[in-house]
Amino acid sequence: MNKGLRLSEKWFQRGLWLIAVVFALFLIGLGGLIVDDLPKVEQSYRLEDFLDQAAAGPLKAEIARIDADTKAKGEALQTARQVVAAAAGDTRQGRQSFDAWVRTRTATGNAGQDAELLERTRQMDALVARQRAAEREVEALDQATSELSRQRLQATSQLNALNVEARTKLGAARRWQEMRVFGIRLAFTLPPLVIAGWLFAKYRKSTYWPFVWGFIFFALFGFFVELVPYLPSYGGYVRYIVGIVVTLVVGRYLIVALQRYLARQREVEAQPDEQRREALDYELAHSRMIKNICPGCERPIDTADATRNFCTHCGICLFDHCQACSARKNAFARYCYSCGTPARPDARATVPPATVSGDTMPPLGSGGSLSNPAPDLTPG
Repeated sequence: MNKGLRLSEKWFQRGLWLIAVVFALFLIGLGGLIVDDLPKVEQSYRLEDFLDQAAAGPLKAEIARIDADTKAKGEALQTARQVVAAAAGDTRQGRQSFDAWVRTRTATGNAGQDAELLERTRQMDALVARQRAAEREVEALDQATSELSRQRLQATSQLNALNVEARTKLGAARRWQEMRVFGIRLAFTLPPLVIAGWLFAKYRKSTYWPFVWGFIFFALFGFFVELVPYLPSYGGYVRYIVGIVVTLVVGRYLIVALQRYLARQREVEAQPDEQRREALDYELAHSRMIKNICPGCERPIDTADATRNFCTHCGICLFDHCQACSARKNAFARYCYSCGTPARPDARATVPPATVSGDTMPPLGSGGSLSNPAPDLTPG
């Protein structure tokens, strides 16, 4: 805060800044309620909304049927394999029994056992036939399961193609929705930002500046908090392109402003010393002098050196001497700090008269000035 302000003025300034912040908070709260309700006008899209149901419905039903058949065939295949295992065991045992009987028959050479041999042979053939039938059942079920897998793969491929097309449409719809939401938010946040820029350029130092700055804070918050997060990304391209454009615009503005400022400073520094000091703001000049900065060219100066009365950069007078008491003083001061004499003759008119006990004191620097001795009233 400016150190040249009066104490009461400093507190008033703080209070006005508080008013600006509070005003901005209320505006932000109102704007937040409005902006938060904006996305509700958009619906939530799903993949099914863009899927060709006429083509996808039969495919889904076919896949469901195939899955059910595959499950049934799987259970039947498991049962058939168990039957094959049991038949193979029976065949193995029957063959072992048959081989043992044949060896006995061969050893004894009993021709009366030929009928039994034929019967045992038929039994063995039946076991083998049973095993082979079970194996053919397993093979048939394997082939049916493979065919179902092929059919499911074909139906799934067709359904995936439909899903890819639906995802493409869904992505386009969501991007368009993002653009609509962003456009709506931009329509609510950009005008206040433009108005804020105009207020900053025209009225930031006006009488009602707290409301101006409050509106500026509100506009900046709405732009950077309510709008920028909803800026469409598209893989980051939009954000980077917007960042580049904003940087170029702001950079160009700053470069042009710097060139104008330097040109204006050169014009001002070419003016006479008295005219330059008259044009400088009183509070600004004092605040810069307190910070050891030249009020004219804004370069660093050494105020501690009593021999340096002029700026070595622009030549403006920084310190002069009082015409009444010859004290070295700030050239921008309105009154001498040593004797109170006005720095300029026309400054006397700005000194308010002081009243003591109903009597009016003459202004300082007049005949009754403190710089002149009072008449001797001691009895002679």
